[in-house]
Amino acid sequence: MIRALVFDLDGLILDTESAVYASWQSAYHSHGVPLPLDLWHLAIGSDETHFEPLAYLLERRPGLDVAALQAQRGAVRDQRLAQLAACAGVPERIAEARARGLRLAVASSSERSWVEHHLDRLGLRAHFSALRCREDVARVKPDPALYRGALEALGVAPEQAVAFEDSPNGVTAAVAAGMRCVAVPGPMTRGLRFDAAHLQLGSLAELPLDEILARVD
Repeated sequence: MIRALVFDLDGLILDTESAVYASWQSAYHSHGVPLPLDLWHLAIGSDETHFEPLAYLLERRPGLDVAALQAQRGAVRDQRLAQLAACAGVPERIAEARARGLRLAVASSSERSWVEHHLDRLGLRAHFSALRCREDVARVKPDPALYRGALEALGVAPEQAVAFEDSPNGVTAAVAAGMRCVAVPGPMTRGLRFDAAHLQLGSLAELPLDEILARVD
């Protein structure tokens, strides 16, 4: 029986990934350097060990004013983020989960301050009884440590929980933790392969929670 749900944040609850990518794309463009999307995909759902955009740019344009570049990039990112609402279907599926008495957590490769800020801004933080973030583990996704930590905090076994993810790195982490996983690709991850997912949706608005759980249970 399903007793808990664990959500990714970036690209799943909120499409921060498009805003962050657009900010780096703007910075790269201003210095005449293309930003390869295939390299960017390596880091989605994980961290900069797979692709570090600043280091990649500096290799091609040494001597850049890093402080000015980061200020420019941050302005673009923050402007876009301020306009974002939760991804389609997210508030409704969370409300349905709460009505069913399910326990909820977030497992994110991002820093806790970032996760808390966006959950607070969306008015969703109170729904989650546990957050597991970058600071809580030695290795982020695709390593399963974040999901294992979330399961432990929720007090449920892997087979009693379902993960919701938008990236292959996240799906790999959830499945490695022994969980069933629903893939919900966002604008930055559509077209990638999600072979390990137990179910793939176009958005969380596509099906009510009862039907989602019935399909993966």
